[in-house]
Amino acid sequence: MDVTFATTAFAPVVLGFFGLGTGYLIYGPQELFGIPRRDASVDRSSGIWGIWMPGFCQFITGVYLFVALTWLESLRQPILYTAALAFSAYGIHWFAIGWNRYQGNDGRPIGLMSIPFTIISVLGLVVFFSAGAWPVGIVFVGLTAVYICEFFASFRIGARTSPPALNRVAADENRGSTVSVGAAAAPAHNPAERALGFVRIATGLWLMYLTFATTLDISLHYTLPGA
Repeated sequence: MDVTFATTAFAPVVLGFFGLGTGYLIYGPQELFGIPRRDASVDRSSGIWGIWMPGFCQFITGVYLFVALTWLESLRQPILYTAALAFSAYGIHWFAIGWNRYQGNDGRPIGLMSIPFTIISVLGLVVFFSAGAWPVGIVFVGLTAVYICEFFASFRIGARTSPPALNRVAADENRGSTVSVGAAAAPAHNPAERALGFVRIATGLWLMYLTFATTLDISLHYTLPGA
């Protein structure tokens, strides 16, 4: 017996938009402004948020899109294949980012991760702009910038080291706390990390707008730009 599902226009992309936007608006202020100042407790908290919001929300959206496109055939727009790939891949990699942050693991491998994710971001940029879906194309412009900044930030390329005297003060202030002396003596100014924070905040705000506009368009038939 063949079962045929009706074609639907209700692709759950807003869940992925909202999850990623929330993650960016948590991580971005830490990187740009140092708010809240990172320590072991803050890293555990932001790690959990990273796993569940940008991680799980994007992953479940990507899986839904793949299943609807390939098994159920309830979605038929070919452009959603790229969305399914992106949401799934970004969701899985946020599981890793959040878990590593939670555990306090070495962040340098994230720089290597950023290379293939820059490629997939450029791929999404090309597909969505070519298809005329410029609002999502803008998201992939932001994602491309995020992973380029991530590469430089993770390896601290261009970072300036604090003077030895300031390192000793930082170490004294953090002695007996959850912040290691090595962390206290880390480079004090990492321009790439600041740039990463700025791009994440900007992209996160655009994702929140897309969540707002798309939900109103589908639910109440609004016609906000970019929906």
